Amino acid sequence: MIVMKTTQEKILSVLQSVSGIVERRHTLPILANVLIRKTGSSVQFTTSDLEIQIRTTAELDGDSENFSTTIGARKLIDILRTMPADQTVVLESSQSKVILKGGKSKFTLQTMLAEDFPLVQESPAYGPIFSVPQKTLKDLLGQVSFAMAVHDIRYYLNGILFVAEGKQLSLVATDGHRLAFASAMLDVEVPRQEVILPRKTVIEMQRLLSDVEGAIDMQFANNQAKFSFGGMEFVTKLVEGKFPDYNRVIPKNHKNCITLGRLPLLATLQRTAILTSDKFKGVRLNIEPGTLRVASNNAEQEEAIDELDIDYAGDSIEIGFNVTYLIDALSNMAQDMVKLELSDGNSSALFTIPDNATFKYVVMPMRI
Repeated sequence: MIVMKTTQEKILSVLQSVSGIVERRHTLPILANVLIRKTGSSVQFTTSDLEIQIRTTAELDGDSENFSTTIGARKLIDILRTMPADQTVVLESSQSKVILKGGKSKFTLQTMLAEDFPLVQESPAYGPIFSVPQKTLKDLLGQVSFAMAVHDIRYYLNGILFVAEGKQLSLVATDGHRLAFASAMLDVEVPRQEVILPRKTVIEMQRLLSDVEGAIDMQFANNQAKFSFGGMEFVTKLVEGKFPDYNRVIPKNHKNCITLGRLPLLATLQRTAILTSDKFKGVRLNIEPGTLRVASNNAEQEEAIDELDIDYAGDSIEIGFNVTYLIDALSNMAQDMVKLELSDGNSSALFTIPDNATFKYVVMPMRI
């Protein structure tokens, strides 16, 4: 029986869209597989890691009988990648195996039963659906995801807080040393909902979301979130726990403000970062009326000093930062200008966009 017959380009693109969450080695071998369900000419592809499930459907030629099986996802992708994009690929079923043919190549692959594939149990009680353009969500994730913690014992920091309230969607990430906040307006009013998306989900969403036109529908339940976009359905477990009160962390009414070009500041920080020590990524900022001086040194007693002319008439401040935290934030912004607000050398600094309240980045100082 011919399960599907299509070009390499089409089948590879469908498989890659669902296979980002598949681990090559898993405690359950079947989780390394993709579940393929054929109903007429419509073929559904599903992958899962027990916490995230991704599903998409494609119209592919083949025999009209219904059929389902599971095949090793990575193996299938690796084989397809070796074939030309315009090559016609045929997948046939044969007893407990499938045969993949393309040109003069033929691959016989083992399968596992579709009935044994563990699907994620979907929550029966999702909240209301609300939508944002895919590009908006992709931009919001890009503005905050770099501040997520990695393997932190405070597991609720290993992800992003989503807060939907009224007509606003806000995303917050923090690793305890810095905090990034970004928000966008929704088309509809929604009741307050607050969930923490896991780190793996965030990274996968960033990979899948597109810059083209098209909305993403979101629904949240107590322990689960569901996203539908571009013919895909994405279900994920949520991180349980209480996210820190980000409003208390974001400083207000700093008396010293500097507005300066984002790219010149980024270039200065990247230059001085070269002479920081690998372990100790510290740079010193000396802010004086008219001048911002950035300096670094390392264990080999090398030193870098760079200066920027600034429009500033406030207090003289000397403050130290982990330079990576500053570079991360500036690299993930798209605006020409950035506003830096400071109180003194011992308090956290606030980066914002001039005349725009949708992005805030708080970074703690470090002793140098």
